[in-house]
Amino acid sequence: MKASARTAQLQIRVTPAEKAALARAARRAGLDMSAYVLGKALPDQAAQWDARLKELARPGGGRIALAGLSAWLAELSASELAIAVATPPSRLSARLSDFHANYVAAMVEHLCDAAGIEAPPWTRYIAPLAHPVFGSELASLRLHLLARSPPPFRRRNLFIDTAAGGQV
Repeated sequence: MKASARTAQLQIRVTPAEKAALARAARRAGLDMSAYVLGKALPDQAAQWDARLKELARPGGGRIALAGLSAWLAELSASELAIAVATPPSRLSARLSDFHANYVAAMVEHLCDAAGIEAPPWTRYIAPLAHPVFGSELASLRLHLLARSPPPFRRRNLFIDTAAGGQV
């Protein structure tokens, strides 16, 4: 939002020490205090998307990063989701493995479908995995996972079960 479009004021009560800490943090970030506080309170969805994908791309970025990404995406409104996932992971500084690229694409397709919006076009350009990947090493669960995995995951040769908490 442009600074000239701002017509309302918000006041918060802080201690002098908190105000000084906010001022120091804003200076370090190269922002005025209003821009700094707004950025923290109302973070840019696209920037968070980029940061979460970078976390996933880091060595050791695995299940915890995927769970965090899934939880964050699930909390977004339909319009926030559309804005957040508009940029393909390949255009960001995050370099995802084929597995992670497919998982993220399936997650985005699944959540967009649940939100009633069209998935971004970039999801269609990620080729499915050549071999199936199951959410459990237990062979006895494979038939269950084959049957219960959401369609976007099945199309990508990923077999998981979201029945327990709905999180992908």
